[in-house]
Amino acid sequence: MKIVICDDRIEDLLKMEKMLSAYGQLHAKEELVIEKYSDPGLLYHKIQEKELADLYLLDMVMPEKSGIEIGQLIRKCGMESIIIYITSSDDFALDAYGVHAVRYLLKPIGEAEFFEALEYAWSCLKLKKEARYLLKTKEGLVSLAHSQIEYIENSSRMLCVHLAGGEMLKSIFIRKSFDEEIKGLSDDMNFMKVHKSFLINLRYVKKLNQRDILMESGCYVPISKMRAAEVKKQYLSYVIERYQ
Repeated sequence: MKIVICDDRIEDLLKMEKMLSAYGQLHAKEELVIEKYSDPGLLYHKIQEKELADLYLLDMVMPEKSGIEIGQLIRKCGMESIIIYITSSDDFALDAYGVHAVRYLLKPIGEAEFFEALEYAWSCLKLKKEARYLLKTKEGLVSLAHSQIEYIENSSRMLCVHLAGGEMLKSIFIRKSFDEEIKGLSDDMNFMKVHKSFLINLRYVKKLNQRDILMESGCYVPISKMRAAEVKKQYLSYVIERYQ
């Protein structure tokens, strides 16, 4: 696993490197490749060149490029990378949610808290690398990473799969029920059925309203009246789990 640390405070940078080394000794089977950056501008340039890591440990408040700006660029380049923010301020937690960070840790952090965040990041990486959804289209079978899917609509017995980049793929006529077709996704904690014809990826929820959900693409997905209370409860649980 390639891990990038970026913090303009050298002492914090070295502390994280030390804790990462300790974590690596406890998990000898996992090869950790660590890169350190005290200059956020240099890291920003590396990401622009598509030199991406598996995990980013980012300070939030830095000169030239903030942690949020770096996170936004990472997301433009791909959804697979995991982001953890480690910062001295709790003012940017909602911004961190906007770039799908899995943890928001406040300095000073202890080893136990740091290790728990790494364990969660590692489990997320394994899920992203392994979880695929197979869609039968007229052009053939398409394999999609779960993280690529923003939401799925069942329309006229066909699945309209809306991807994070704006593309939409349509399946051939489905013979099974919608629930059967999306079973593999429904088992993923990141997905939630909000309507008899809609399944959403919680990663891409921008705003939860009373009757619908605004997705990051700008599309509105309806919430059925029968599911409204459960949708709200599950969404809040998801947010709490990601940012505990």
